[in-house]
Amino acid sequence: MTYSGAVKVGGPADVHELQDLMISKVAVGAMNNNAYLLRCRATGEQLLIDAAADAETLLTLIGDDGIASVVTTHRHGDHWQALGRIVEVTGPRTYAGRYDAEGIPVPTDVPVEDGDTIKVGRVSLTARHLVGHTPGSIALIYDDPHGHPHVFTGDCLFPGGVGNTWKDPKAFASLIDDVESKIFDQLSDETWVYPGHGNDTTLGAERPHLQEWRERGW
Repeated sequence: MTYSGAVKVGGPADVHELQDLMISKVAVGAMNNNAYLLRCRATGEQLLIDAAADAETLLTLIGDDGIASVVTTHRHGDHWQALGRIVEVTGPRTYAGRYDAEGIPVPTDVPVEDGDTIKVGRVSLTARHLVGHTPGSIALIYDDPHGHPHVFTGDCLFPGGVGNTWKDPKAFASLIDDVESKIFDQLSDETWVYPGHGNDTTLGAERPHLQEWRERGW
């Protein structure tokens, strides 16, 4: 089946099968959070992005193989509500942006800096620090050697705009500058975007609207 990235709470995961990596997307919780399970096809090692809201759904998704790591994209509670339970059951290494770690009640084993590499089996992800939605939000980029890049943006980039900055002009300017310089300027139009809520998109679909977003201020 073709991957679409359209998932709903209580529904099945949608699975994006790449040559080296399998990406399973599921929606959980009252805020329709997306969580992503990444599995290295060569080793079977797994990594979870955002242990959001519903531990039992996520544990079912993870299955008997467990996870080696869990990455929290930012400090907002809807993205880590299930983290304590996931850590208790599966014992993974925990990662979060250095400047958001203090706002996450489950201890962060590895504070992440801009440009750091996080591995899942033989697959490498590059973390980019995007400031504005929170002080320490991170995106994760998988530059697929067999195809186009894939980027997990948390709440920093969605179809139709950047994340919420609560009408703070300084925070908005910071976030859109970071998203433009570290995501749009570095990655191709074919790059697939996996956001923290809602449907997926591509950089090509969003790029024509960057100036419009700047002008509207959100």
